[in-house]
Amino acid sequence: MVPDIKHINTLGELKEAGYKTKSIKDEVRQNLIKKLQGKEETFPGIIGYEDSVIPDVERALLSKHNILFLGLRGQAKTRMARQMTELLDEYIPIIAGSEVNDDPLQPLSKYAKDLINERGDATPIEWVHRSQRYGEKLATPDVSVADLIGDIDPIKAANLRLSFADERVIHFGIIPKSNRGIFVINELPDLQARIQVALFNILEEGDVQIRGFKLRLPLDILFVFTANPEDYTNRGSIVTPLKDRIQSQILTHYPKSLEQALAITEQEASIEDVQKEIVQVSDLVKRLIEQVAFEARASEFVDKKSGVSARLTISAFENAVSAAERRSIVHGDQQTHVWISDLIGIIPSITGKIELVYEGEQEGPYQVAMNLLDKSIRTNFVQYFPNPETLKKRASRKGETPQVVYNPYRSIINWFDKGNHINLFFSAKDQDKINQLYAVDGLFALVKKTFSHANEKEAALLMEFVLHGLASYSLISKKILENAVEFKDLMGSMFNMQSSSSLDDEEEEDFN
Repeated sequence: MVPDIKHINTLGELKEAGYKTKSIKDEVRQNLIKKLQGKEETFPGIIGYEDSVIPDVERALLSKHNILFLGLRGQAKTRMARQMTELLDEYIPIIAGSEVNDDPLQPLSKYAKDLINERGDATPIEWVHRSQRYGEKLATPDVSVADLIGDIDPIKAANLRLSFADERVIHFGIIPKSNRGIFVINELPDLQARIQVALFNILEEGDVQIRGFKLRLPLDILFVFTANPEDYTNRGSIVTPLKDRIQSQILTHYPKSLEQALAITEQEASIEDVQKEIVQVSDLVKRLIEQVAFEARASEFVDKKSGVSARLTISAFENAVSAAERRSIVHGDQQTHVWISDLIGIIPSITGKIELVYEGEQEGPYQVAMNLLDKSIRTNFVQYFPNPETLKKRASRKGETPQVVYNPYRSIINWFDKGNHINLFFSAKDQDKINQLYAVDGLFALVKKTFSHANEKEAALLMEFVLHGLASYSLISKKILENAVEFKDLMGSMFNMQSSSSLDDEEEEDFN
C-alpha cells in the first residue's frame, strides 16, 4: 500500500509516489505468502478445514487459480470466499468516478481513457478499501447476461444524446464492476447453460463482449464459484467447458468429529448476554444437540445428496437456550439450565433443515426428527453409563450356563414395573423436576455412583438423561405428551397384573 494515501489525489502524485500496478492474483499471492511466513491464520474462524480444505485453497491461490468450491450446503463455501478479501491490499487507487475500478496506470474504459487524455497528470483518483472489492451473485435461472456482463442502456443513450454505436451507452454488469476484485457466483449449476457459456471468454482471455461491440475489456478478477454436487442439483449442471476453465476444484466437507462440530456451534450460535447469565448449558446437552446432525447424515430417512447443514445444530442450540429462558421468565427464576426435556423445543430446527426421502416423507418430518433425537440420546448414553445392550447380551448368551449379572438399572426398571410413573412437564420449575426425579428408586444412587462429584442440578440432569437413555433402549416407556414427557413401565397393565408374583433379583437375567 502507498504511504500517506490521503495526500495522493491525482495521477501525477501517484506516479511520483512510485506506485506500481499489481494484478489481483499477484496481490493475493503476495499477501498470502506474508501470512504464511508470519504463521498467521489465513482463514480465521473456519473450523475443521485446517488439514484439508484450507491447504487446498492456499495452494490454489499461490498458483493464481480461479476456484470452484464443491460441496453440500452449510459447508462454509461462501464464508471462505468472503474471507479472501483479507488477502487483498488495504487500499488501491482507481480513476475517480470509474464504474469498473480503472487502474490509473492501466485504464480500461473509454471514460477513464478520455479523462486521462483531457486532464493528464491532474486526473483525480480515489482510494478503494478492500471491503469494497468483493462482488457476489446467487445464480438463479432468471439471471441474464445483462445482469452479469452488461448491455446497451437506452435511457443513458437518450439522456446523453448518444448513438447506440457509442461505447458510452453500455451499462456494465456486476462482473465488470468487480474489476480488480473478487467475484463469487454461488450455486453455479443453477445458472442457465447459455449464461455459463458467456463466462468462457472472461475466464480464459479475461475480456468481455457486449452486444457485438468491438470492445475488448481485459478484466482483472479472481473468480470463486460454489456448487453442490451435480447429482443433487436437478435444475442443471456445470457445462463441461466452463468447468475446464476453472483451474482448481476444491471439495468441502462436514465436521469430521463431534469436537469440531461443537466448536463451530459455539462460535456461530447467536446467544444474547442476558441468556448466558440466566441459562447454563451442560456439555452433555451440547453433545446431544450436535449428535443429531451426525445421526441425520447417516439416517435412511434423510436425503444424503441434500446434506445436513451446520445451521441445523446452530439453530437447535439457540432454540434449546430459548426454551430454558422462556421457562425462567415464566417462573421468575434468576437462573436455570437446559434440561433434556427442553430438547423437544429443537424439533422445529430439525424439521426445517432436512430433506426427506420417500420413506421419510411417509414417516413424517416430526416423527423423523423425534427419532433422530432419540438416536442421539442412545448414542451418547453409553459414553456416560454402562451399555444396557451389552449387559443384556452377557446375561443371555446361548449355550452357556445362566449366571447372575449385575444390572445397575434393575431397581429403576422395577420401580416403573410396579405401576409408578412420572410426568416431567416442560414448563415445570427446576425444583419440581428435581423432586420428581429423586422419587424414582435407584436413580440418584446410579448417578452418584457414576458421577460422585456432581452437584444437585448436575445430578438431576444426569438422572433425567438416564430415563431418556433407558427409554431409547426400550427398557422403559417414554411418551411425548402435549405439555410433558411421560415415563412409565414398558408393558403397562400386563406387568401390573403380575405384580403379585415379583421376581427374585438373582433369577432375573434380562431387563423384562
